[in-house]
Amino acid sequence: MSDQARFIDIHVLQSVPFANLNRDDTNSVKTVQYGNTLRTRVSSQSWKRAIRTVFEDHIGEAALRTRRIGERLTRELEHRDWPTDLAQRAGAHTAAASGIKFELAKTAGENKQTIPNKVLTNALVYVPETAVTELADLAERHRDALAQAKDIKKPSEKSILPAAEVEAVLRSRNGVINLFGRMLAEIDDAGVDGAVQVAHAMTTHETDVELDYFSAVDDITALWDDASGSGHMGHVEFSAGTFYRFATLDLRDLMKNIGGDTTAADELASAFLTSFITSLPQAKKNSTAAHTIPDLVHISVRADRPLSYAAAFEAPVRADRDGGFATLSRTRLDAYAQAANTLLGTRGVFTAGWAGLHTDDLTGLGTRHDSFDNLITAAVHAALPGKVTA
Repeated sequence: MSDQARFIDIHVLQSVPFANLNRDDTNSVKTVQYGNTLRTRVSSQSWKRAIRTVFEDHIGEAALRTRRIGERLTRELEHRDWPTDLAQRAGAHTAAASGIKFELAKTAGENKQTIPNKVLTNALVYVPETAVTELADLAERHRDALAQAKDIKKPSEKSILPAAEVEAVLRSRNGVINLFGRMLAEIDDAGVDGAVQVAHAMTTHETDVELDYFSAVDDITALWDDASGSGHMGHVEFSAGTFYRFATLDLRDLMKNIGGDTTAADELASAFLTSFITSLPQAKKNSTAAHTIPDLVHISVRADRPLSYAAAFEAPVRADRDGGFATLSRTRLDAYAQAANTLLGTRGVFTAGWAGLHTDDLTGLGTRHDSFDNLITAAVHAALPGKVTA
């Protein structure tokens, strides 16, 4: 068994009221059949984006994922007082120099025409926000050549900008990309293996999807009282429940991405755990305001392998005599954790702890902490005492 920590597992139980945190293409609540019962589900992609948004605020770094990197550069150059037509040409030539296949945007309407210099890369570019400034500086150095260059009017046209310099900027990365990874196969050595794995969240119990019928009042009709009926009618799907959420952070992958910088790893790991706890997808937020916090957070640091406790809820939790799911979900999680760790053995566990709204005796989850901050600090200190190497 390794004497170095490798995985930080985080488990969350969170009760969410009437909401639709994550919709499918028909605006319906996402679900999953598990244990032969229907559960409400929130996709990992949805919650991961919410996590990333909070994470960026925590570390003071942002990443930009877009097919419209040329247009974003155009905006930056316009802010530098470049003429619009030259800024658009520079943006198009920069996107064309990336080595990523591209197409030109088209006008609206039936007779669609391509728009010169409005380039859309076929793959999403994922770069630090600071890359826009670097690309703008590159354009500044080649301004005279861009002023003499032709517009990009079709995908076969070549850029006059040095491809190697543009690609070097697109390979750049920051803490966001080092943690969450990047898929960009079109540029050599631009891919980054993510250090975080996030599971789809699902309710610990069976749920029903409810239809909320609504109508909107026409203020003039209501004021004049000269007609009956509403200005608009419709319905939206919602559900409610107690969710189990899980993610794991692979310290070995993180250290590889950041060159073995333990101080940076400490900052990134702490920010990720905090962001995982406090984030919430924002779908329908204005009509539901489902801004709850977790009932329970459990973090363990392991040397052997990640360990999800999702199987604790394969048999759905049944409401207790008072009607809730949260209490029994905590009990179920505690019992499963104790059983699973007994089977695997505890040699691979560096530390385990929990914090929550209640004072239950959850011995299977390790040491109780009085705040999420203290729980995170204890876990990261155990995981990164300066021993993890790339």
